[in-house]
Amino acid sequence: MIGDQSQILGQPVYEGSVQPEWIDANQHMNVAYYMLAFDLAVDRLWWTFGITDDHIREQRTSTFAVESHMTWQGEMNLNNPFVVTTQILAYDAKRIHQFQRMYHKERGYLAATCEWLNLHVDLRTRRVSPWPGDILEAIAAEAEGHNDFGLPIELGQRMQVRDAMFSVAGYE
Repeated sequence: MIGDQSQILGQPVYEGSVQPEWIDANQHMNVAYYMLAFDLAVDRLWWTFGITDDHIREQRTSTFAVESHMTWQGEMNLNNPFVVTTQILAYDAKRIHQFQRMYHKERGYLAATCEWLNLHVDLRTRRVSPWPGDILEAIAAEAEGHNDFGLPIELGQRMQVRDAMFSVAGYE
């Protein structure tokens, strides 16, 4: 059961809990494991499109991440249950831009976000290639309704130190 479901945005694609080996010296979930959880959620989304391990081996096509940006909103601690949701923001014949949110499953608060740009790739040539028709149809079907989630406020945010005591030339 997710806490206050009215605050949950995106399509749930993955659930898990914070594992002991994910805890760092600060006694909370280490940043590297947020990326792992988000990556596992991407894999689950791909499965719904038909991009399974068998598909990758047989068709020799897959996806590559080319850009990602993460934000942390609230701490996750040992054994905390979480759910990751995905929102498709845009796609074309070869690319998909998605936004993920990790929520504490019981308390419902937003713990982290991850924005991705992924490319469809022919593994024989290691070049970007068009999505197969059935996968493109599955992406389109999944994307229906994702506009209802609105534009994420964290989307495309730039890191910045306001009122910096030092900054390199051009940093603003």
